[in-house]
Amino acid sequence: MDSTLARKATNDAAAFARTIAAQRHRNAVWAEDAVRHAVAISETEAVRDSVVDFVAGDLNDLLAKADGRAWHRSDAYGPIAVKGVPVVRIEPGFRIRLIGRLADPNIAYLLMMLGIYGLIFELQNPGSILPGIVGGISLVLALFALSALPVATAGIALLLLGAVFLVAETQVTSHGLLGAGGALALLLGGIMLFQPGTVRVAWPVLLGVTAVTTAGFTALGAAAWRARRMPQTTGAAALVGKRVRALDRLAPRGAWLGDETWNATSETPAEPGETMVVIEVKGLTLSVRPSKE
Repeated sequence: MDSTLARKATNDAAAFARTIAAQRHRNAVWAEDAVRHAVAISETEAVRDSVVDFVAGDLNDLLAKADGRAWHRSDAYGPIAVKGVPVVRIEPGFRIRLIGRLADPNIAYLLMMLGIYGLIFELQNPGSILPGIVGGISLVLALFALSALPVATAGIALLLLGAVFLVAETQVTSHGLLGAGGALALLLGGIMLFQPGTVRVAWPVLLGVTAVTTAGFTALGAAAWRARRMPQTTGAAALVGKRVRALDRLAPRGAWLGDETWNATSETPAEPGETMVVIEVKGLTLSVRPSKE
């Protein structure tokens, strides 16, 4: 707020405090000072200066001291009669207790990360089922928890972007750039997940999740890179380099016998039973040469 609007808001709050204090026969001067100058006093001073009626140690003490006093609301007034009245405790319902458990910024953040990774794993490995179930439930609970917290859209966007970068790191050769970008986006997303000045995710949780996530996807990317560099074990390319036996005389055409019988050509004549090595695959015909070469 600019200075003029701030003065108006302060004056309005101070006037409201004075009005309430006067209606309750309280110290109106202290109420205004509490608004304008943020003054504070101890419980003993509050009783002495007519800010409160009395100080009670527990609920029974409160009821005992309140009994017989008068209440005032505008022009209406009457005695307070609470002596001997049974105390009925109203416990919160399951939904409120669940929100109370989940509406913790750290738990909401962990649930959302678990949900994102569960769905990513299910999409990468269709049919796994369990990661999809756990991820879906976690994501719904995270959204339920975030509905009770002051969420910032930029934080959510950064978390999703970080997850996309990490998945791309396992599919694209980026020399670690996508992985580093994903880790940075996750860290910034956790920092900016909630509105400034409200709540925040604890640093140990942020750093721990970022470290575990980065290590996991780095290991996954390394495994994918090693798999790409391994020799092909299926298809026509997998036949190149295999040793086989000539079934017919190759001069230059004939056949060789492995798990199947193929047409084969060789620049060097070969006799039946001679060991040959596959050097090329052309359609259904193989180019071979004697293993001794």
